Amino acid sequence: MPIEDDKTIETILRGARTIAVVGASPKPWRDSGTIASFLAARGYTVIPVNPAYQDVLGMKCYPDLVSIGSPVDIVDIFRNPDEVLPVIDEAIAIGAKTVWMQLGVVNAEAAKKAEQAGLQLIMDRCIAVDYRRLVR
Repeated sequence: MPIEDDKTIETILRGARTIAVVGASPKPWRDSGTIASFLAARGYTVIPVNPAYQDVLGMKCYPDLVSIGSPVDIVDIFRNPDEVLPVIDEAIAIGAKTVWMQLGVVNAEAAKKAEQAGLQLIMDRCIAVDYRRLVR
């Protein structure tokens, strides 16, 4: 079951230091770039992940999670629901602690796989909305 408890979500947000934003984009109309910038402004180390870009918002962009080569606390996913399973596989491979599927990203099979691998899972929620509501 995805985590829905505010206290647990707050603990995850307060404890995280590094957030990989999968599907990050430099396009100003895309939420992924806006939220990556929001998270960076709040002190998180943000790692954009998108094979289409070398750089997103002045930050080095990686083609996939495995290429990062350093620990990641939260994998924040901005992908179509049917494209999430490979991201879960990579999150498991790198030993991420939490997978966060943004608003509208719902994939029960991917969620089950993440949970079976021991990852904390948050699904169909906006990390920026929860940050503003729970951490500020």
